[in-house]
This record gives sequence, structure tokens and C-alpha cells, in this order.
Amino acid sequence: MLVAVPEGQLLRSGAGSTPVRLACWLLIVVVCGVLLFRRRYPVAVGWCTALGTGGYYLLSDTDGPLVVVPIVALYAIAAQGRLQAAVAMAAAMVIGMSAGIFAGTSDINGTAVFMLTGWLVAVVALGTVRHGRAAYAEEEARLRATEERLRIAREVHDVIGHNISMINVQAGAALHRLKKDPAQAEEALGAIKAGSRETLRELRATLGVLRRVDEAAPTAPAPGLARVDELVASAKLAGLTVRIVRTGVERPLPAPVDLAAYRIMQESLTNAARHSGAGRVSVRLSYEDEELALAVEDDGRATPAGAAGGGSGIAGMTERARALGGELTAGPRPEGGFAVRARLPYGMTREPMKESDG
Repeated sequence: MLVAVPEGQLLRSGAGSTPVRLACWLLIVVVCGVLLFRRRYPVAVGWCTALGTGGYYLLSDTDGPLVVVPIVALYAIAAQGRLQAAVAMAAAMVIGMSAGIFAGTSDINGTAVFMLTGWLVAVVALGTVRHGRAAYAEEEARLRATEERLRIAREVHDVIGHNISMINVQAGAALHRLKKDPAQAEEALGAIKAGSRETLRELRATLGVLRRVDEAAPTAPAPGLARVDELVASAKLAGLTVRIVRTGVERPLPAPVDLAAYRIMQESLTNAARHSGAGRVSVRLSYEDEELALAVEDDGRATPAGAAGGGSGIAGMTERARALGGELTAGPRPEGGFAVRARLPYGMTREPMKESDG
């Protein structure tokens, strides 16, 4: 008389023998061991753990938590963005477990397959979300690095470019006056010496900030409108007559606004001396309720700032204004000359700044 024996029971009939036990222990060691390489070879490790776990449950009649290992590997695959491989592996695991029902394995039923499917879908979803968050964080870090690089480039341009431009203008004036008016030529050479010394000092300070990691913060005051007289004196040596008009109630400005106003004025005076050939420059500072309005107008040739030589003067000033939520316009004036106008909102730091200064 022939008795039909299910395939699963046939495989497990020798589960108590020593060779089968050794094979089961070997599968456990292999499945758990390859999990250590899931970050470097996620797909290969995933399939190895799935096949090894399946072989273990076919040979052994002892249930255990080994099924958790391929689920961990599945999460690693999805977390690295291998969505197609994760779905294929999850589908293979569900199909393999479903085949156990048709093989007559008593440990597997429809409820178990349904629960496993839900777990695998959840694991793949969690891994995909983890990958998305990691990709977003990486992109955000890249954008921050790009912004920081642009900020450093803008600072170097504003700090060094202004002094170098003034040195260039003063050197030309010294050569022109050397024979006609030696006294003025000597004054221009003195200004060149002072300007070059200031340039070297600011360059060292900028490089020191870039190199500093855990050192104390710099104690030198940051550039701001309190140092506007230095800009006027430098522009005067370059042949410009600068007139500053202030309206409204003067107040302590937030540091970013103060620095931006100083740099915009500095760049505008540099361009007036270097590109437009202006003789007079008018600067208007209007302290309004919610923002600082700044206008720099000259009587030169209405040459766009930084156009000669392909500079980035207007672009840098515009970036500064936009970074504060403000705006900047630059262009020729109808009556002649060139004008730069900026509006810089005080922002949310205005009140705390007032309190700390008071």
C-alpha cells in the first residue's frame, strides 16, 4: 500500500540526523555572517540570506528567528535606493512561502503568508523613506556647501577687490601727476602704500578665518556703516568727492544688514572710481521703520558696475540684498551717471539688536 508523503515532510524526515543538523547550523552561520556585508553588497547579501533561510526551514523541524535576517537585509537594500531589487526579493520570499502551502508544510498557512507580505511591504516602504531622507540631507548639505563657497567668494571679492581697485586708480593718478605735481603724486603713493597694507591685513584676516577650526572668534570689529568714513577717505584719494546724506532716525542695525550696506556702498564707490570715471558721488541712507534704504549715485559715464573686465559687482551686491529678503537695482540715471539702490529689511533681529546695544 502506497502512502503519499508531502515533500516538506520528506525533506524533514531526516532532520534529526547528524549531517542534517550540521547543515542547519552551517546555514545559520552563513546567513548571519553574510549580513555583516549588507552595506557593501546589499543585493547579493539579500539573496544569500533569503535562499539560506529558505533552505534552513526545509531541512530543520526547529522554528526560530532566522527569518528576521533576510528582512534586515531587505531593509538594507531598500535603504540604499535599490527599490527594484528589494521588490523582487520580497516577491520571491512571498512566492517561496506560498509554495510551502502547496508542498503540505504544516507550519505555513494562508494567514502566515498574508502577515509576511504585510511585513515585507512595510520594510520596503521604511527603507525607501530612509533612502529619501538620506538623499534629501545629502542634497541639502551640498547646497549649503555651495552657498558657503559663494559667500566666501563674495567676501573675498568685496574685501580685496575694493582695495586693489583703489590702488590701481591711485597708481594711475600718481603716474599722471609725477612730473606736473610731485606733491600730489607723493600723496597718491602714500595712499597706495596704506591701501596695500590694509589689503594685506584684510587678506590675512580672511584666510585666518577660513583656516580657523577651534580657535577663538576674531576680536576685530566687523565692517559696517560705523566705518563709512574710511570708505569716504579712500574714495577721496581716488579722486572722488563723496557726499553722504542720512534721513530718518538712526538705529543700531542687525549685523547682516550693517555688513551688506557697507559692502554695497564699498562696491559702488569702487565701480564709480574704476569704471565710470565719476567725480562726484552721492550716498543716501534712509533709516525707515522696517528697512534701510541705500542709494549710491554718481555723475560718471553710466557704465554698468563691473562691466568693464567682466566683473561681478552687480551680481554680488544683488545676492547680498536678496539674502536678507531685500532687493537691489542698478542702472543708468536719466540725468546721467549711474545709480545703485538697495532696500535691506531689518528682519526679526532688529529688536534684540537694539536691546543688546542699549
